[in-house]
Amino acid sequence: MSIFNKIKRKLPVVGNGATASRPASPSPSASAAPGPAAAPEPASLRGDAPVGEFLAEFVKSKPVVLFMKGTPTAPMCGFSANAAGVLSSYGVDMAHFDVLSDPQVRQGIKEFSQWPTLPQVYVRGEFIGGSDILMQMHQSGELKELLDQPTAG
Repeated sequence: MSIFNKIKRKLPVVGNGATASRPASPSPSASAAPGPAAAPEPASLRGDAPVGEFLAEFVKSKPVVLFMKGTPTAPMCGFSANAAGVLSSYGVDMAHFDVLSDPQVRQGIKEFSQWPTLPQVYVRGEFIGGSDILMQMHQSGELKELLDQPTAG
């Protein structure tokens, strides 16, 4: 089974999964708002703050911060779903930011971390990596050790 099919199996599917029953992709001008149970629009958190300043503060806002496509309850890509699922399984106090809601943050986080892909995970303000690194740390037990460390301060 391909990785794409494995990811699809873990994500909620609308209808019977046939191509004809799937909703059409939104046009570029359509709103990127997540589903009906969505939290307040994350872009509003940034307001007029410069992207770099916002990112520096946001990565310190909670012990664990996830920049992802979508939200933990409505991820918009398999890698984001994987990262959100792994982190949620630990029950940690986690903040997230839907990068699809703000193109400047989507590009800015890549420059901020000097990491080209999403999702991105920060623990206590320190960049950890993406979905693949998070999964490796989870499987080896390193992630649990990292999350169990007391917060300084």
